[in-house]
Amino acid sequence: MSRMERRQKRKRKRGGLFLGAFLCIICIGGLAFISTKEKKMAENLDNILEEGSHMPLMPKKLEPTKEVETFTEADLPKEVERPKEQEPIMVMISATGDFTLGNYLPTDETNTFDDVFRKQGRDYGYFLSNVKDIFQSDDLTLVNLEGPLTHATKKMDKPFPFKGDPSYVRILTEGGVEAVNVANNHSHDYFEQGHQDTLKILEQTNIGYYGYGKSYITEQKGIKIGVLGYKTWAKTDAFTQILEKEITHIKEQTDLLIVSFHWGDERTYYPNDIQKYYGHLAIDVGADLVIGHHPHVIQGIEQYKDRYIVYSLGNFCYGGHRNPPDKDTFIFQQTFVFDEQKQCLLHESFINLIPCRISSVPDRNDYRPTPLEGDEKERVRKRIEELSSHF
Repeated sequence: MSRMERRQKRKRKRGGLFLGAFLCIICIGGLAFISTKEKKMAENLDNILEEGSHMPLMPKKLEPTKEVETFTEADLPKEVERPKEQEPIMVMISATGDFTLGNYLPTDETNTFDDVFRKQGRDYGYFLSNVKDIFQSDDLTLVNLEGPLTHATKKMDKPFPFKGDPSYVRILTEGGVEAVNVANNHSHDYFEQGHQDTLKILEQTNIGYYGYGKSYITEQKGIKIGVLGYKTWAKTDAFTQILEKEITHIKEQTDLLIVSFHWGDERTYYPNDIQKYYGHLAIDVGADLVIGHHPHVIQGIEQYKDRYIVYSLGNFCYGGHRNPPDKDTFIFQQTFVFDEQKQCLLHESFINLIPCRISSVPDRNDYRPTPLEGDEKERVRKRIEELSSHF
């Protein structure tokens, strides 16, 4: 081996030793660095666990929590309920014509009112049996009681003095009639005694009455109804003043006012000027409905200022004639509609006409008014329309 080769070999040997030593130094330094870092990390970990300044690496034991309040569907807030609109108040009035409960002939005459009563086994319910359901389904039934209910014997000197037994008041109570007009040309056929007997039996049986200065006021479904009754044949200043004063007075006390007139000419189918004048005046002053009787036949119906004037309802349960030639009649019904302030809504109110015959048979009067059916019903309805077409 030459000197040159030996020198190069020694250089390589010294270089390897130097490289090995360098690597050893690096390794020792790295281990020392790692050891120091781990020591610091351990110290930091101890500090963290002691101070509790941060979330622990391992979860602590959870402390008991408060009971969570639960809700059911019922606890959820409900939709605010809007107040329900109040249903309109509806009051139905039925009105019919002349009720003559009794007769003017001797009671032993055949087919008189008293005779039929005996033949029917003294059944008070017989006479209104065919219209009872109608009267009982309304709120107020009004009729004209034409003749006293009395045992009095002293009578007026006139062709047709009417009278009925006081027990006949049961015809009204069992038939659904609530109130009657007593202002007519037959109420005093047996003088004041007969009239007072009539009023007494009406009061004893809770049948209302009106006429001769007596008003009738009743309340139905919270609505106060007033009824006035008059007998008039002529236009006079005195009667006009009485009419205006009494209508104004009762109107202030009631929500609905009905005025009943005993007027007109017998057996005439059209109202006279007196009827028209006082019918209009009554409405001008405050009446909501005008009903009429006395002609013993039906007359037309006029609509005046959105209110009705029924000029004549004719006969109905009429003991004054055993077989009148004209037996047509009708029940006039009007349903009045009121709002929650008890204001009458005339444009929503409506009428109903029930054509009837004063007898259940066509060839005589059996004093049992009956609603008509079929062609007869239509005939009477058209007749009322024709009589009303002149207004």
